[in-house]
Amino acid sequence: MNKQELHACISKNQPNICQISAYQNGKEVYSDEWHEYKPEDTCHLMSATKSIVSLLVGIAIDQGFIRSVNDKVLDYFPDYQVKRGEKTIYDITIKHLLTMRAPYKCKGDPWTKVCSSDDWTSASLDLLGGRKGVTNEFNYQTVCLHILTGLLAKASGMTTVDYANHYLFRPLGVAEMTSYYAETAEEHKHFTIDKAPKKPVWFCDPLNIGTAGYGLCLSAKDLAKIGELCLNHGIHQGKQVISSQWLTEMVNPLETNIEKFQNMSYGYLWWILDTEKSTYAAIGNSGNVLYIDPKSEIVIAITAYFKPTVFDRIDFIETELKPFLFQ
Repeated sequence: MNKQELHACISKNQPNICQISAYQNGKEVYSDEWHEYKPEDTCHLMSATKSIVSLLVGIAIDQGFIRSVNDKVLDYFPDYQVKRGEKTIYDITIKHLLTMRAPYKCKGDPWTKVCSSDDWTSASLDLLGGRKGVTNEFNYQTVCLHILTGLLAKASGMTTVDYANHYLFRPLGVAEMTSYYAETAEEHKHFTIDKAPKKPVWFCDPLNIGTAGYGLCLSAKDLAKIGELCLNHGIHQGKQVISSQWLTEMVNPLETNIEKFQNMSYGYLWWILDTEKSTYAAIGNSGNVLYIDPKSEIVIAITAYFKPTVFDRIDFIETELKPFLFQ
């Protein structure tokens, strides 16, 4: 199969893929686009955003904005008024948020309650805690993870976009982000499901704090640059952008063989695909993936327009794309 045949095969069997960028040993070995996307166009990465936020937390620790993942969340919100009778929230740490072990007083994602408020961080904090205490049970959350970017804003004194541009995107030569806020629920929905190419934007709340669980829009080429940074122990062009210690810690599987999520393991907002092979990934709905294979020095970035319940993208990478690209 040649590149043209691969292009046609992907169009047929993985029809919502918009861009692919693949690297090995620091060199781009493959790049292609579908659906009239250009290389610089972006897609909404969905939950793959979470993994980028993990990098930003690591940088905040490197820079001294955050002392430790073991810091209590409320240490960074001294003005927050805890709800009457709530005690658990005082024990919740940044690490609980990063590992999806934080307890919440809600089932599922409280989109309406949080996203209709004027302050999404405070609304999410209102839902943090509960009578069961800190059980350390794996509890995957998207909306209320907004606490993390709210915390980053408090700690750094910068908006999410300004902070990410300054400490991550600009040093890597990634297209700089601008904030995007949806005035209405209809706009919010359109942002999520629209199939058209996007600009480099980060969805934000009314206070200009970027969403932590979703909302980041990147091209596959720029996403791959972030993968290369991870592969190179946090160094880009001789500069240490993020500590190698954080990169090692964030992919240490703290929750293993999660049945609900195809028996993958979880670190700090990154999915560990195979502990023996050391492969890991940022994964978002619709099959947006940043796939990293340290042993083979391979990075594969895939962006895709909205198509719910795409669960086969890692299989596609490992059984079809990798064998073709890296024979």
